[in-house]
Amino acid sequence: MKKQNLSFKTLMEILFISTRLGLTSFGGPVAHLGYFHNEYIRKRKWLDEKSYADLVALCQFLPGPASSQVGIGIGVMRAGVLGGIVSFIGFTLPSVIALIVFALILQGVDVADAGWIHGLKIVAVAVVAHAILGMAQKLTPDLKRKTLALLALVITLLWQTAFTQVGVILLAAFIGFLLYKENTHTDDADLQVPISKPFALICLSLFFGLLVLLPILRETTALNWIAMFDSFYRSGSLVFGGGHVVLPLLEREFVPTGWMSEEAFLAGYGAAQAVPGPLFTFAAYLGAVMNGWQGGLLATIAIFLPAFLLIFGTLPFWDALRRNPKIKGSLMGVNAAVVGILISAFYQPIWTSSILAPIDFALAAILFTMLVYYKVPPWIVVITGAIGGSLMTLI
Repeated sequence: MKKQNLSFKTLMEILFISTRLGLTSFGGPVAHLGYFHNEYIRKRKWLDEKSYADLVALCQFLPGPASSQVGIGIGVMRAGVLGGIVSFIGFTLPSVIALIVFALILQGVDVADAGWIHGLKIVAVAVVAHAILGMAQKLTPDLKRKTLALLALVITLLWQTAFTQVGVILLAAFIGFLLYKENTHTDDADLQVPISKPFALICLSLFFGLLVLLPILRETTALNWIAMFDSFYRSGSLVFGGGHVVLPLLEREFVPTGWMSEEAFLAGYGAAQAVPGPLFTFAAYLGAVMNGWQGGLLATIAIFLPAFLLIFGTLPFWDALRRNPKIKGSLMGVNAAVVGILISAFYQPIWTSSILAPIDFALAAILFTMLVYYKVPPWIVVITGAIGGSLMTLI
């Protein structure tokens, strides 16, 4: 009974913290990793730095919303499958509700150019810069790994395609294996994954099975909800690189086919930029436009289901792989490359879409100082950024 109460208490703790993050985490997937790192790793020590970096590396390998998968993975480490689900619900539900409300009530309202939204983009600059500095200190301590990070930064900046990140990570894994294959030092904490391997194999089978079965059902049944589910599931399954990459896929699925107008799609994109949490919740808006709040919930489940199946399916094997001496060198290379990829994403699109004038940089510097040196809670930094962005429109 005591163990059951402890488990319930742990789930409630995960739900409370992830919901708070879901209400305050603006700025896209890279910013979310910064928020997670600050809350879960630095503050609460739920994972050590190396395990967090390895989890981020795994989620970079996998298709789907990387930051959401990291959040699910942290929940799994903390409290099993239910912990992963609760962590996802807390982080995602606020933006799902907000975007369904946008779809049902505020369609056509132009929020994309609001000053407070610009302020929130500047908040993301401060948060990501803080996260990158912390991760770089841990993951690129020597010149070889600094060079790998630089290589990843240059390649991902110059060739911005959906598969560049995956190619860079694979290349870094190979280089890391060559450079560090003789490395016998181990500093890995025990990464307990409370998921059985048979359950993991079922999840992986279901992931690939749905990818094949849903298009067949779509053609044979001609049911609208199956067609919707197939489009969102496929988009969530085949996207590498995070939320911004999924947007052109979703547009191709729904605009040319007549499900919605280009104007409605773009209005929803503006709304998605205005809310915290993962950009994949844009699917909630699209589903609600097409089929009310029920469509919004269906679209949310469909686009995030691949993320769940892949995390549940790969985590039990990941700990064994990362401890293998032959794999450890590869992971050292991958972690260094992740730092370079984060710096690349920090510049494009976070910096380029946020720092447009000297006053933007001034606000970013103030927010960074509040976060890093004055240790101000992130939610206060978020509010300050929103107020600052609004005031800048009056100048």
